Amino acid sequence: MLDSEDVRSIALSLPETVEKEAWSMPTFRVAGKMFITVPDDETSFAVRCPKHERTELIAAEPEKFWVPPHEAGTHWVRVRIAALEDRDEMRDILVDSWKQAAPSRLLDAFGDLDSGEGPGAR
Repeated sequence: MLDSEDVRSIALSLPETVEKEAWSMPTFRVAGKMFITVPDDETSFAVRCPKHERTELIAAEPEKFWVPPHEAGTHWVRVRIAALEDRDEMRDILVDSWKQAAPSRLLDAFGDLDSGEGPGAR
């Protein structure tokens, strides 16, 4: 069963990712930009997501994705860990969020993360 430690290990396997506590919870950043947060109950995590995609995700899989009211105006979506199929699905979601925050020099150097061939692959 997946848990917040899987989020942590995948996140930290991505290039130049660092963990930093903020708002009394773990956050993960690349080049100073936050791309994952793990709220205190550790049953979910939040990732960057363009608003138009977020609406589609929530409509398609409301058991997996949602947005708390205080984050409605942001470009973040929450993901329920227990609703994920496997570690590969979690990794895909985390890599997508990393790519939204990473500078172009990292995207150019590590463009193969989707294929599972990059340094974060297992």
